[in-house]
Amino acid sequence: MIHQLRIYEIFEHNKAAFHARFRDHAARIMRTRYDFQIVAMWESRFGERTEFVYVLEWPDEAAKTAGWTAFMADAEWAEIKRVTHVEHGLMVGQIEDRLLAPVDYSPAWGHGLLARA
Repeated sequence: MIHQLRIYEIFEHNKAAFHARFRDHAARIMRTRYDFQIVAMWESRFGERTEFVYVLEWPDEAAKTAGWTAFMADAEWAEIKRVTHVEHGLMVGQIEDRLLAPVDYSPAWGHGLLARA
């Protein structure tokens, strides 16, 4: 099991539209078509920057790569992005993507988030 941390820079002027698009479309398509396991989602401030942060859980790196490749090629998702961009402008700035490797002393071990192999 691996975890992926995604951090999106979002913008105050269209933040509500971003959240609606992610909640109503991206998350739905990710979960129902491509087996994304979304663990948690947050909004964060980092200096002057507003961020949308979420964690995904994958069986392995091959599943992560296949899931993202399929999602990014999804025709419905491409059309939703096109339409919302026209209506609301750029909704996501910088994207950070990290794989998280647990340390053996993490409190998450044995609490449902991580399973020992």
